[in-house]
Amino acid sequence: MRALHRAAEPDVLKPLLERARLSPDGRERVMATARAMLVDLRAAQAKGWVNRFLQQYRLNSSEGVALLSLAEAFLRVPDPETADLLIADKIGDADWRAHTGKSSSALVNSATWGLVVGRALVGEGESGPLRRLMSRAGEPFVRQAVGAAMKMMGEIFVMGRTIDEASKRMRRPEHRGFTASFDMLGEAARTRKDAGRYFDSYTRAVEAVGRDAGAGHSISVKLSALHPRYEVARWDECVPELTDMLEQLAVQAAGLGIALTVDAEESERLEMSLDIIGAVARSPRLAGWDGFGMAVQAYSKRARPVIAWANALDRVMNVRLVKGAYWDSEIKRTQVEGLADYPLFTRKASTDVSYLAVARDMLDAENIRPAFASHNALTVATIVEWAGNRRDFEFQRLHGMGEGLYERLVAEHGYHCRIYAPVGGHRDLLAYLVRRLLENGANSSFVHQLADEGLSEEEILADPVVRIAAVGGTRHPSIPLPGALFGLERRNSAGLDLNDPAVLARAVREVTEPHSDMIARTIEMPADQIRDAIGRAQAAFPDWSTTPIEARAAVLDRLADLIEAHRDELMALLVQEARKTMADAVGEVREAADFCRYYAAEARTGLRPVELPGPTGERNTLHLEGRGVWATIAPWNFPLAIFLGQAVAALVTGNAVCAKPAPQTPLVGLRAVELAWEAGVPRAVLQFTPGGPEVGQALTADPRVAGVAFTGSTATAKRIARTLVEDDDRPIVPLIAETGGINCMIVDSTALPEQVVADVVTSAFRSAGQRCSALRLLLVQEDVAEGVLHMLSGAMDTLRVGDPGDPATDVGPVIDRAAYDRLMTYREQSRGRRVKTVDVPADGLFVPPTLIRLDRVEDLTREWFGPLLHVATWKAGALEETIARVNAKGYGLTMGLHSRIARAAELVEREARVGNLYINRSMIGAVVGSQPFGGEGLSGTGPKAGGPHYLYRFCLERAVSVDTTSAGGNATLLSLDEGGV
Repeated sequence: MRALHRAAEPDVLKPLLERARLSPDGRERVMATARAMLVDLRAAQAKGWVNRFLQQYRLNSSEGVALLSLAEAFLRVPDPETADLLIADKIGDADWRAHTGKSSSALVNSATWGLVVGRALVGEGESGPLRRLMSRAGEPFVRQAVGAAMKMMGEIFVMGRTIDEASKRMRRPEHRGFTASFDMLGEAARTRKDAGRYFDSYTRAVEAVGRDAGAGHSISVKLSALHPRYEVARWDECVPELTDMLEQLAVQAAGLGIALTVDAEESERLEMSLDIIGAVARSPRLAGWDGFGMAVQAYSKRARPVIAWANALDRVMNVRLVKGAYWDSEIKRTQVEGLADYPLFTRKASTDVSYLAVARDMLDAENIRPAFASHNALTVATIVEWAGNRRDFEFQRLHGMGEGLYERLVAEHGYHCRIYAPVGGHRDLLAYLVRRLLENGANSSFVHQLADEGLSEEEILADPVVRIAAVGGTRHPSIPLPGALFGLERRNSAGLDLNDPAVLARAVREVTEPHSDMIARTIEMPADQIRDAIGRAQAAFPDWSTTPIEARAAVLDRLADLIEAHRDELMALLVQEARKTMADAVGEVREAADFCRYYAAEARTGLRPVELPGPTGERNTLHLEGRGVWATIAPWNFPLAIFLGQAVAALVTGNAVCAKPAPQTPLVGLRAVELAWEAGVPRAVLQFTPGGPEVGQALTADPRVAGVAFTGSTATAKRIARTLVEDDDRPIVPLIAETGGINCMIVDSTALPEQVVADVVTSAFRSAGQRCSALRLLLVQEDVAEGVLHMLSGAMDTLRVGDPGDPATDVGPVIDRAAYDRLMTYREQSRGRRVKTVDVPADGLFVPPTLIRLDRVEDLTREWFGPLLHVATWKAGALEETIARVNAKGYGLTMGLHSRIARAAELVEREARVGNLYINRSMIGAVVGSQPFGGEGLSGTGPKAGGPHYLYRFCLERAVSVDTTSAGGNATLLSLDEGGV
């Protein structure tokens, strides 16, 4: 299983292709069966609500995207003003009238009419009696019309709002012969209270289904709904708890004689899931019960060994085989984390091959009772071919989808089919709805292809084995490996998969190993030696500045390689000296390597001489040259990434550098400089100048220093700026300063609370709030503030504060006693305004993550550099005013927005005076080259670190103009031919 996790796709697919291959005769029979199924499926297109919906509103159309976005957000918006804005945003520009009456479904047409009504009022340029009528009726009429359309969508995607309602609906005539697997809606729990509520809903569902066990219905359970921290780093906590809860549910189900299946999770949780499922499967309390089961995702490269594992449990296991539910998010996460390869297949047809190969394994397995979940006629026909006369398995389909595919198999051929049926309120369906529609409406899906009248039967039923064999099982060409994410220009930094238990265990051993040999070294330079260091750098500057750009860039590339080669050592220093958590340490090592490679690539393309236009007989060239000696002054919160980022930018542009680390983190800086020397930077060119404020003052005051790059407080940046202009005889010296900010996140009532809370916790409390970009002020629309803050408080309860070397730690200590005393004094002064705080260890510099309520935006007047988050509210309709109030603070580093209204995002983008704006995501973790980082106003001078303009600030520009005719005539002009005459 481990060997396949991130193996190359061709290697994984080679045995799968052989296992999934049909004989020529078998292929003919499968095609005949599949063609017959297509006839039934197409006939059902006129009956199935969802089929007709997808036909009418393709997800590659503006109307389909708008409707999906509206459905995802509308039902959770409590206030009419924001609801009106959402309606205008999503349906105002779409052509709903073109869909009026076009569907064979009255429900589809009714929903469309509601959207036409809305468009007529909120759209631009509409006129006529309908517009005038609704203008008199007012916005409530529009909201009711759109709300009715959204609730109709909810009705067909959810089997029932309660388990009793769902069970009753399953007794309708159209479901005769089918059973159900009821899925209690709810995404991953964010709080203990959420998890308890989901557990109770599962318990009630098992009880309700058990009252009519003879109906054959079952329950599906999602483990991530039962624990708010279902993470590898919390293995020791969550696995025993989840095992106990799952066993309770299984014992309850066994006692009532119904089946229970554990749904699949993201790939990072697979090993935890197997531990939990395996423990429950082996429980003596469940001996003799054959109703326990699990879902397996065929897009996973580990699907086949998971089947072998389940078969070896020495009991009957019901296994539901699905294509997979998190494909796009798995791809992105792997890229973001810079991991070696994907845990899943990147081509849809490769997943189809895997599905068939795994299905064959399941049919052959002695202890597995298979369930094949598919809407694909070719897949179903192939399984029918392989199964022959067997009926000891079942097919499954999603509620509302796949009508026509299984009815004949059930009614005439004795196959069993189960409907996977979501149960819950319409508000709970939102994330589920979006995921299901995207999965089944994407261009590559069978459901979408079936609705495309331009595709022939041969194209729809093309053999995936033939297609994948033709490309050698290779990865999709548009999905590069994470290491190649940035193309040929530079290699992406390599990440560390801390969700792999074996990798995590090794990393823990490495980062907790003491580095006493480093600590014993001299790490502070007396201020009176700074002049000598500057002199050495100045003397070395001429030779380094004339070193070819390619040679300087190559040094940076070698340094990036050395950083990655020494990752464990650097992580250990970051954890032990800078008090970073393991995840933060990995991120910082990667960022340091990224800075090196990015600036090397930028230097190769951006520092070359530029030939400029001019009159004939003249050559004009612009050259970029180093300025001389730069002082780079780094902070303690990014003692490797920012320390090196500043230094290598100066070095690659031809400057010499005096690099000063923060006094709290000199060991990290020293090791970084040693690696730079090893990579080929001459020792004289890169001077290591550790020390406190007196060293910084000596560096910035020396007239031989030609530039200063500084990251730290606004107050210190201003002192440096004053120092640089005190001496009237000194040249004007450039200062690049990245300073602090009062960073805010604005949340409106269309935002998904679960996503907001996850991003707030990450932005405010990761790194103990000690990031320049960290969230300081949360501004929530007052209509949803109570619910958001309640969920946020619950999420804060799950934070673990403690030793940063423990992978389960979320929040480590602050950097030093001075920071601790400053933060704790302010926190004590704010005691009466605390909304939430959490417990921390008694010993150590641990500042409790704390939520502090403010009456007004203006009440926060300074940055508090730690895990202290302030919250205030704003009124619906006051977004522009709220942005202006934040702008008035004068800081301009980062801002976040959570909203489903595109025009709100456009407004914030237009009005916010910040260097980095983050929409519907966390506010930290800027990636070199993708999110250049730096602020404006009181938050910095620019240009942005990790951006395409950064290197130019380290350079002098020199233009050279040569009269090429001075030696006697313009040879180029005189030698021109006749121009084709």
